[in-house]
Amino acid sequence: MQIEGRLKSWNDERGFGFIETHQGGQEIFAHIKAFPAGTGRPVVGQLVSFEVELNADGKKRAKKIRPIGPARAMKKVPDSPAQWGTASYFTLPAFFVLYAGVSVVWHVPRMIAGWYLLASLLCYAAYAMDKAAARQGAWRTPEGTLLLLGLAGGWPGAIVAQQRLRHKSSKASFRSAFWASVAANVAGFVLLSSPLAARGLF
Repeated sequence: MQIEGRLKSWNDERGFGFIETHQGGQEIFAHIKAFPAGTGRPVVGQLVSFEVELNADGKKRAKKIRPIGPARAMKKVPDSPAQWGTASYFTLPAFFVLYAGVSVVWHVPRMIAGWYLLASLLCYAAYAMDKAAARQGAWRTPEGTLLLLGLAGGWPGAIVAQQRLRHKSSKASFRSAFWASVAANVAGFVLLSSPLAARGLF
């Protein structure tokens, strides 16, 4: 079945890149050998049609890639904080104030702060490895895993990774799920720290 998308990234030296489908979802690995001979150098922003197959490792890759119309280069974005970066960073001091207030009122155990720090470091590392895997065409970390790490308390590290690494910072569906997991974690923290938890009222 033919699928249409746009060449999102391309490494000319290594001869591969990634295609973003019009339907969204996982980016598809594309190798230079999948392009027909005589079509010239692949250009980022080029509209293409292709089929999907699985390689020996069970990973998806594009085959029979055909350019659609003339290449339209995408506007180059400078290496700066990602979209909504400033607003995202405001979440961190806001949570710090909330955490400090809850700790004073309800005496939150110190180990909880340690857990948030450890989970954030692990989450940042997971984003960094996924970013590296995306560039190398290697096995990617499932989005569900990244979301679970954030839900478990690693979301502060995820926010830093999203902005510093410019990774998972623009896909609308992922960001919606991510912020839902942040809200769930913060709500859980407040409820579990409150007297209601000790009384078993929820």
